[in-house]
Amino acid sequence: YDLAVTNMLYKMPGKSIFELINSKTILKVNLFFTNIKNDIEKRFRDSRLRSVLQFPVLFLGAKPSNTPAFYNFMNYADFGLGTWQPKNGFYDVVKAMVSVAEENGAVFNTNSEINKIEIEKKQVKGIYVNGELQKCDILISGADYHHTESLLEERFRQYSESYWNNRTWSPSSLLFYLGLDKKLSNLNHHNLFFDTDFDKHADEIYTNPKWPSNPLFYLNITSKTYQHTAPPGHENCFILIPLSTNLEDSETIREKYFKIVLDRIKKISGNDIEKHIIYKRSFCVSDFKETYNSFGGNAYGLANTLMQTAFLRPKLQSKKVKKLYFSGQLTVPGPGVPPAIVSGKLVSDIIINNERTF
Repeated sequence: YDLAVTNMLYKMPGKSIFELINSKTILKVNLFFTNIKNDIEKRFRDSRLRSVLQFPVLFLGAKPSNTPAFYNFMNYADFGLGTWQPKNGFYDVVKAMVSVAEENGAVFNTNSEINKIEIEKKQVKGIYVNGELQKCDILISGADYHHTESLLEERFRQYSESYWNNRTWSPSSLLFYLGLDKKLSNLNHHNLFFDTDFDKHADEIYTNPKWPSNPLFYLNITSKTYQHTAPPGHENCFILIPLSTNLEDSETIREKYFKIVLDRIKKISGNDIEKHIIYKRSFCVSDFKETYNSFGGNAYGLANTLMQTAFLRPKLQSKKVKKLYFSGQLTVPGPGVPPAIVSGKLVSDIIINNERTF
């Protein structure tokens, strides 16, 4: 973890293989050429422990057997440092970032659609917002990388459709947001349901993409820790099932899986949730596409396979358009909220350095 975060994460803008090479990484080079599955199975025998330690890897975009052991540092983040949660939910982080930005003069236009990126003499001129041109000196897009490039004329795009179609993608997800009018027993804030075959579910995400026959899933009950996130005597929770991207998504399919997970929760914990639902909302592949312009409906970006790590990921700076930059989970460092935020720091360093050059 110390090697990954302190020595690498904030020092890897994805320009060269030499960013990966220093006196400390040379000593750990085997971590890039061994996989997580083998590394964990050397150390743990119990199948439940193996499942728990491999589960976070599913969200990196590949089976544990295809993910470099280097990414085991995520388990240290979970079990060594612990899981941290804002008291009112993750939107607290968003509000804090907006507050800091506004204090420094930023102006936000929300609920606005970007229709096109205008280029003049191979340099960003501006963007069309709700059909009107707004000029800009520098453009940073934190949106889906493929979507951002689709707003450019084809000759200004760095990556073709075949490039994106041939990437290895992290999963999408089926999410259920629930409000219950009773307290739940025998369950914690974080609950992982690994009562089915881990390898089979992983195979159905990556090797033979399909709706899982018997899914693993995660149940989060925020009101177990922060009682103010639900009224007295109530619970606030959500359920997450990792899925392959680009699956057929319908209300009928969602309801089928909702019943599956409720039956499993009842069987294992004794809680009959269905009778106590007072609020319910689902979010899945088609929602990721429609709401976030997410390629294939992915929820976590490009997979962190060896061939899609660091300098092998889409670049922070456009090679074809001056003053155009990218951040987010499809560029470096990679998928997930912390790396996506770090990408903003990396691209800001590049911009500051570029502007000093001028």
